[in-house]
Amino acid sequence: MPKQRKKASVYITQAAVIAALYAALTYLASVFGIAYGNVQFRFSEALTVLAVFTPAAVPGLTIGCFIGNLGSPFGIMDIILGTLATFLAAYFTYVTRKVGGKFGYILAPVFSTLFNAVIIGIEIAVFLPEGLTWAGFAISALQVGAGELAVCCVLGIPLRIIIEKTPGLKKLFKI
Repeated sequence: MPKQRKKASVYITQAAVIAALYAALTYLASVFGIAYGNVQFRFSEALTVLAVFTPAAVPGLTIGCFIGNLGSPFGIMDIILGTLATFLAAYFTYVTRKVGGKFGYILAPVFSTLFNAVIIGIEIAVFLPEGLTWAGFAISALQVGAGELAVCCVLGIPLRIIIEKTPGLKKLFKI
């Protein structure tokens, strides 16, 4: 198999596996009632750190989020906006992957927290009884952001460390 073709196969396989993992973990969180809504603790969001290791994580996370959001009670709005938030978080994590040191470890959680807090915060505030207000947005954004930050720090950073310290795993994510 030519080298270019092999690289493309690895890329597609990585993206597909990441998408499947993201969707499955989102549905697992949904079983516990923590995947959708103001207070979210989506285990799948920890996977955004995979964008540090492979560009295939960007489409993988995006597609996985799309599939995971098919079960959202917020319907098409969450399918579109939630997928957009995850895409932006994954893309910016990938673009800044070479930032080193301790600062590099906080970028993935910052991007995920920021994009999800703002985008999903607006989305949830639209559904409030009083409609979209600054106060409603601020509260929703803080709640979503806190859950996102918790998942990315408690699960995402250790996942990144494990991958970096395990040669077989690190090699698995390289294209």
